[in-house]
Amino acid sequence: MTKVTYLDHSGFAVQLPEVILVFDYYRDPSHALHKILENNPDTPVIFFVSHQHKDHYNTGIYEMAQNHRRVYVTANDVPAKAIPSTLEVAGMSAGDRIEDLPGGISVKAYPSTDSGVSFMVETSGGEKIFHAGDLNLWHWKDESNEAEVKKSEAAFKKALNRISSENPQIDIAMFPVDPRLGTDFGEGAKEFLTEIKVNNFLPMHFWGMKDEALTFLSTIQGDRSNVHFISTPGASVEIK
Repeated sequence: MTKVTYLDHSGFAVQLPEVILVFDYYRDPSHALHKILENNPDTPVIFFVSHQHKDHYNTGIYEMAQNHRRVYVTANDVPAKAIPSTLEVAGMSAGDRIEDLPGGISVKAYPSTDSGVSFMVETSGGEKIFHAGDLNLWHWKDESNEAEVKKSEAAFKKALNRISSENPQIDIAMFPVDPRLGTDFGEGAKEFLTEIKVNNFLPMHFWGMKDEALTFLSTIQGDRSNVHFISTPGASVEIK
């Protein structure tokens, strides 16, 4: 059983039997992560930082889980000067792979269409967990000219092809569904779900615009994936 708790925005805590994974901690208004760590004092923790944007990265993570074994896996655009030298840290660029992390975890970094990387995590049991970071089809069709739209589409397709060629199926995927994009704001998610069989899809990065995100998600529910829309910080879902 895997328990996924929504922290806020693109932040999630994923509880596996042998390790806790924390993705893109930005803020945690419900203090859910504190409770998870308190209730699992002997479980190691891996913090993932997809890039340095302030809505995905909070240096407060370096003060967390001090009684646990903790490892930090960050994109290489995260400034090293902000990271305490005493911590166990691994930087990643797209294409890099790290094995033998706590709990038997391995991770491969894939491209982003913005800053940093996206992460494909594989558990000791072979389960694949994907966090997109800022990988998306950032087309802004209502504001961009045709050339800009085509450039965005080409960059996303290139990144998506790289991921799908090596991962035709993913157990859990956390991916942006951002209504700020305007027309066709869910196109990136649709393409991702078309190219890859995703057993459980969790939208993120919707900037509190729950109704707009939910309207889009209703169009894909049951079509390609089990959709788990967790929109309240601190809420969670258990995935078998």
